[in-house]
Amino acid sequence: MNILVVFKVLGALILFLSCALLIPIPVALIDGDGSYWPLLMAALVGAFWGGIVLYFCRSAKPDLGHREGFAVVTLGWTVFGLVGALPYYFADATPTLTDAIFESISGFTTTGATIFTEVELLPRSLLLWRALTQWLGGMGIIVLSLAILPMLGVGGMQLFKAEVPGPTADRLSPRIQDTAKLLWGVYVGLTVAEIVLLMLGGVDLFESVCHAFATLATGGFSTRNASVAGFNSAYVDWVITLFMFLAGVNFALHFAWIAGRPLKMFKNEEFRCYAALALIATLVMFFFNWGAVYEGFADNLRYSAFQAVSILTTTGFGTADYELWPFACQILLVLLMFIGGCAGSTGGGAKVSRILLIVKHATVQMWRLIHPRGVRRVKLDGRPVPEEVLQSILGFFALYLACTGGAAIVMAGLGIEPVTAVASVIASIGNIGPGLGGVGPTDNYAALPQVGKMVLAFCMLLGRLELFTVLALLYPGFWRR
Repeated sequence: MNILVVFKVLGALILFLSCALLIPIPVALIDGDGSYWPLLMAALVGAFWGGIVLYFCRSAKPDLGHREGFAVVTLGWTVFGLVGALPYYFADATPTLTDAIFESISGFTTTGATIFTEVELLPRSLLLWRALTQWLGGMGIIVLSLAILPMLGVGGMQLFKAEVPGPTADRLSPRIQDTAKLLWGVYVGLTVAEIVLLMLGGVDLFESVCHAFATLATGGFSTRNASVAGFNSAYVDWVITLFMFLAGVNFALHFAWIAGRPLKMFKNEEFRCYAALALIATLVMFFFNWGAVYEGFADNLRYSAFQAVSILTTTGFGTADYELWPFACQILLVLLMFIGGCAGSTGGGAKVSRILLIVKHATVQMWRLIHPRGVRRVKLDGRPVPEEVLQSILGFFALYLACTGGAAIVMAGLGIEPVTAVASVIASIGNIGPGLGGVGPTDNYAALPQVGKMVLAFCMLLGRLELFTVLALLYPGFWRR
């Protein structure tokens, strides 16, 4: 393990984050509320420590292997959570440092779980910082940093493999730096498009920016206590529904569309399954809500579609209190929490491709029982899936269920009632935000014990970095040469 090169990259990333902390300061100066000082202090603290680390590790040899990549990503997200928490803490926006760290990690992991009970009382500069943490975390601040890694003499493919969500990491160009730039180009373009459309619907520039940041990151932080429901606009609901859906799609497919190959998206088996899940979930909830919750066709379709896409993509925005919906709808939403978006998207969860391959693998096993001498392979998009990929997916699910169950037991052991304990873990490890019970769509995480918040923050990191990246660092042999 080349520890020096790990810290060298971490130092550069902390400096980058310190620069990002300066972005909301103009908003604070315009509002004249004095909230620029916590942001400036946080930026100075980050720049100081990042500079020191980078200085003492400047002579590190550019040798970044897969173990160093895992270490940089996991430690990087942890450091982001710590440095990103400083503005909340310095501004006395949170009662404890633990709460500030929870909010920060929730932002960078695009979970959207919050401890703020009155978000509308926060200064606009802090609201912008909350949204910015999600936007940076959406595509991955690590992927963004790949554009500057050549200046440090460090290759970036190991970071890309460790950070990009999903069973595989698609490369759009031969150079990983170019891949990062292409991905971020698509990401920025979609963000700008949503900002424009929201403004056309009467949303002001500030709230349009904040909600576009949270939507494309599938994060869910809102500037309003009532989330998107606070706008009370069918137009806004449908615009955000569209962009939540797009954010849950593999960004490589967005690039193919822009590059003039739109059929590649529709030929992609994972995308077709993802679209079908969103449509079927919407129709099922529409059916159960009809008459029981909503009388009008348009309202029923609007709220059902919004909530189905919001939970499937792990965005977590809300336009309705789904705990008042029929139990069948609530169970369906919990199932959607496990699935998540497509591989290579900003969504969390287990990913549609993994679910699809698990189902295909089970089908093949059943077929082999009936035809013991027959030969059939699991295929995706018409190509056989290597056995090592299937083994990795099976291992992922075993770890996913074990971590979810273990964390739920710990939460229950802290005195939290079972529904809230289980739902909070599912919502955290799936990077969703709202769950059921005490952490439902109209509640938040403020009342949870401090230890419980740290457990959930760890679950957020596990989910965002897809378990293996984080758990590998806890394996003793990882640190040996």
